[in-house]
Amino acid sequence: MENQRLKAAIEAILFTMGDSVEISHLAAALELEQGTIQELLKEMKDQYEEEGHGIRLLELENACQLCTKTEYYDYLIRIAKQPKKYVLTEVLLETLSIVAYKQPVTRLEIEKIRGVKCDHAVNKLVEYGLIEEVGRLDAPGRPLLFGTTEDFLRSFGVSSVTELPHMSPEQIEDFKEEAEEEIQQKINKK
Repeated sequence: MENQRLKAAIEAILFTMGDSVEISHLAAALELEQGTIQELLKEMKDQYEEEGHGIRLLELENACQLCTKTEYYDYLIRIAKQPKKYVLTEVLLETLSIVAYKQPVTRLEIEKIRGVKCDHAVNKLVEYGLIEEVGRLDAPGRPLLFGTTEDFLRSFGVSSVTELPHMSPEQIEDFKEEAEEEIQQKINKK
């Protein structure tokens, strides 16, 4: 098949599926190498950006998806139901950041880092589709392991967790000092 027909086939598959499709599945469906699929996807992504389309090609680790460009969202919600917006409280954001940076991680590990119980926060994040169970730890009790989802990547505008910002050792030390000061202030108030 020529490139234009291959791109049209990929577009048809992504449009029909609605959700993300793994690159390996596209390669199998079109009987091509994954590298060829990735080249075609890059060309498609560039075309969607250059030609002023209302959609864009979103890359998510080893998968891709067609989605509406954010600047056209206001028009879309006039027709479609407005999706429920979830409020991420400070507790949920703290828990989510721990999962994002330490994944796969157990509830106990999250609780050790946060210093408080996290059952409610983990359950809410699972309900919101931002984290999911990714397996079990090979340890007594076989605790659940949690990791981020594709919805997390979409929500935070990254294609992989490797794109998340990293803190310098100085920033980490500053945060430790602030936390120690907060703890000391709480102790002094009692």
